[in-house]
Amino acid sequence: MGWRAATKADVARVLPFLDAYIQSSMFLLENLSLHGLGSDHPNALTLWVQEVGDGVFGITNSGNVLMQMPDAHVPEWQAAGQLLVGRDVNGVLGDAPQVRSFVAANDLGAQPCQLDSDDPGFLLDLDDLTVEMRPDEELISVRDAPRAVMDAWRIAYEIEAVQAPPEAACIKGPKDIDQFIARDSHRVLLAEGVPVAMSGYNTTYEDTVQVGGVYTPPALRGRGYARRVVGRHMAECRDRGARQGVLFAASEEAARAYRSIGFRRAGTFALVLFARPAQIRAGHVRRCT
Repeated sequence: MGWRAATKADVARVLPFLDAYIQSSMFLLENLSLHGLGSDHPNALTLWVQEVGDGVFGITNSGNVLMQMPDAHVPEWQAAGQLLVGRDVNGVLGDAPQVRSFVAANDLGAQPCQLDSDDPGFLLDLDDLTVEMRPDEELISVRDAPRAVMDAWRIAYEIEAVQAPPEAACIKGPKDIDQFIARDSHRVLLAEGVPVAMSGYNTTYEDTVQVGGVYTPPALRGRGYARRVVGRHMAECRDRGARQGVLFAASEEAARAYRSIGFRRAGTFALVLFARPAQIRAGHVRRCT
């Protein structure tokens, strides 16, 4: 089954297909809806579609591979890999079985990784959200929180959750906070006026938000701050018109917090971030077993 470069008409056609697998398609959906085809934005996609069927495969300008092909087999993954020959591949993200199949079919499994994780996915109809409100707690925008604290939290998040080297995290963390402020995407929970936890969203598509960047300092964990900051933030998103939330959990502790406010399991999301750019060999053929 072959691939061809996607057209604008293809983008319109595949959006409903991607929406049917929304928990593992949010990055594809937002990137396509915001940037379309041919943009020079770092998150813009070079996209291919299957000549027969609804399969979608792409790579962002920043080198992250995204896909949605639930029924693909080794030959399709190998053919997809050949589309990337000569390009740096910095990461592969998506539905875990698909990511693992693509990585294996293109001999990327031995590449050194910064992060190599399969995380449980979750989905929430925001009508089913459970929110705990406490009189001594307040939700504020990240722009109104102490900037030095936010920078420190984000640097710590990059080191812990993304396993970024400290020197890289110190550069990226404050830049991320700049973006959160510009997008108004993150909220901070105050307990008796003191920042205790952060929640945000990575991406949005129509009436769906993908939760991301949730962080509680280690000394403050185990007190329910994470579930309360996410719950209150999701309630705010619901009040603004969102109807659905999706996320993937980096730990069992986080998963328990999400389940407690109504999220239910929905697949597994894989994040493979290479320690250095990977290359797929031209003409690679993998024996089927």
